Amino acid sequence: MRHGAELAERIAERRAGTGDPRALLGELRRALVLVPLDRRGLWTGHFGGVRWVFAFTGEEALARFAQARAREPGRSQDSARPWEFAELLGARLLDEIIPAMGEPAGVAVDVADPDGSMFFPPAMGIVPEEAAVDAPGRLVGGTDATHGTDKTAGGAA
Repeated sequence: MRHGAELAERIAERRAGTGDPRALLGELRRALVLVPLDRRGLWTGHFGGVRWVFAFTGEEALARFAQARAREPGRSQDSARPWEFAELLGARLLDEIIPAMGEPAGVAVDVADPDGSMFFPPAMGIVPEEAAVDAPGRLVGGTDATHGTDKTAGGAA
């Protein structure tokens, strides 16, 4: 297990157009990331039909997120209040927590850092097959994600 500094380095390499995507994913799996908590559990947001778990490579990245939220109207207290968080192994997020969410879900790392963020979508090779939106036979918008075949009641088989 590693803290998130190595993950942040792999993200920077990938965003610069270098680095191996498999090494980046492997680093997420090995890294301990900080996941903020709210009243309902892990802090998540929805975008593009996906529920994103917010994860951070360290306390500094989490603090930047809190500061960004404090700039939103009515949220000035967010930068001063203590933030509760869980320290989770990336592999646990991908292999256990994401599949248990019961909807398409992925991991958004360091979302407050426009030049240092990285999204790990619910796709084959990132999350288990049962949680991947592109798994064989998985319906996405009424169409089989891998074959483009309409599987809705009125569609051709």
